[in-house]
Amino acid sequence: MELRLLVTFEKVATVLSFTQAAAELRYAQSSVTSQVRALESSLGVELFDRLGSRIRLTDAGERLLPYARQILELTEEARSAVTGSEEPSGVLTVGTMESLTNHRLPPLLEFFHHRYPKVRLSLRTTIGDETRQALRQGTYDLGFLMERETEHPGLETEVLAVEPLALVAAPGHPLAGRPVGTADLTAQSLLATEPGCAYRDLFERELTSLAPVSFMEFGTIEATKRAAAAGLGVSLLPEITVAAELAEGVLVRLDWEPPFTLRTQLAWRSGKRLPAHARLFLEQARRLVAEQGRPSSRG
Repeated sequence: MELRLLVTFEKVATVLSFTQAAAELRYAQSSVTSQVRALESSLGVELFDRLGSRIRLTDAGERLLPYARQILELTEEARSAVTGSEEPSGVLTVGTMESLTNHRLPPLLEFFHHRYPKVRLSLRTTIGDETRQALRQGTYDLGFLMERETEHPGLETEVLAVEPLALVAAPGHPLAGRPVGTADLTAQSLLATEPGCAYRDLFERELTSLAPVSFMEFGTIEATKRAAAAGLGVSLLPEITVAAELAEGVLVRLDWEPPFTLRTQLAWRSGKRLPAHARLFLEQARRLVAEQGRPSSRG
């Protein structure tokens, strides 16, 4: 089996598209097709079922994929060892989310930019199931998760921090300055980001256990914060994303404690040999998040 054929097979198996694989590998689509057929011929099996415009892995393809990934990861590791390059290099694709990209990751990104200029970080904004699926498929090398659970099938994770949440509203809101019960919130105008964020989904589940509720949805955390500050309603958001507004008095924190705890985690595919630049990213993420300070006892 030629290495270049395994590279092409792994890419097609990851994205399940000859067209997309060709674009990412910078090949003509006909080259990708011929390379996959050459690999199938050498093995004497079909690796993909062609279903019109769609493809899927055959049983043989499913069995080959983890071996192909191990071979490619070992090849990269061997190349680094043989060349003796002391400076990490390569592309690192990281799944992240708005709250972390804007409020936790800037020091990490700045550090990598100046310290390891040959490492090219590619940040992809996805959340929850999308991130986990991309990690399992090998589309992402690493992925940040903000979840209640810390064990995810097919993934290895490291918890970086407990992520406190804050229920916020505009100053002068009727619920400000007094204890707030969950039942009090069911009658309020509720503001949220899109479904799929763990804290939004858990908050909605908590409220709907008492009464039906609906949310006014905004595309970003920034838009949600502005709506809350304008007096449109209350919103539950990661504390780190509203710290500045709380300090400035633009928003106030309501006296309600979420009955669930979220943890910021860094995850990767189980069994994956992390290359040197990915291990460095994990180490620096661990260090810099710790330096940002332990979360307060609230949340």
